[in-house]
Amino acid sequence: MIWVKEYIRTIPHYPKEGIMFRDVTTIFESDVAYPKMIDAFVAYYRDKGISKVAGIEARGFILGGAIAHMLGIGFITIRKAGKLPHDTHKEEYELEYGKDALEIHVDAIKEGDYILIVDDLIATGGTAIAALNLINRAGGRVSDACFIVDLPALKGSAKLQEKGCKVFSLSEYDGL
Repeated sequence: MIWVKEYIRTIPHYPKEGIMFRDVTTIFESDVAYPKMIDAFVAYYRDKGISKVAGIEARGFILGGAIAHMLGIGFITIRKAGKLPHDTHKEEYELEYGKDALEIHVDAIKEGDYILIVDDLIATGGTAIAALNLINRAGGRVSDACFIVDLPALKGSAKLQEKGCKVFSLSEYDGL
C-alpha cells in the first residue's frame, strides 16, 4: 500500500540523533487518507473471526475504535499503568532505558475471545508483546496485530509472529 507513505511525515533526528521518526498524525488529519486507511484494515479483517479489537494507548485508540466500529464488534483499551478505574491485569515490559507497564480491565475479555491488537507502529515489539501477554492472561487469544508502520529491522513483528500472532501493516521502513 504505497499510498500510505505519501501521508507519513518523516522527522529526522527525533527524539534523538539517528532516529527517523515516522509521524502518522498526518494520516489522521487527512480526510482522504484516514478513511482509506481504516477501510483497508477493515477489508483485511472482515470475516476473520475477530471478537474484539484492543487498542494500545494512545494512537491505537484512534485506529482501533474506528476499526471495531466498522467491524461491528467491541473495543478494549490497553492503557499505561494507573489509568484504568476498575480492577486490572498488569504487564511490565522493558524500554530502552528502564521499564513501563500496561493494564487491561480484568473483565474486558471473555474466555476464548479472538482479539486483534492495534497500534500505530511496531518497532522492537515490547509494547505489543506486553499487550499480547495481558490479553492471554485475561482469557483471550491474540490471533492478529496490525499497524500503520512496521520497522522490520527492529524485529518486533518477527517476535509477535514467533508467539503465533499474525502481523499486518500498511507500510514498512528500513532501518530506524
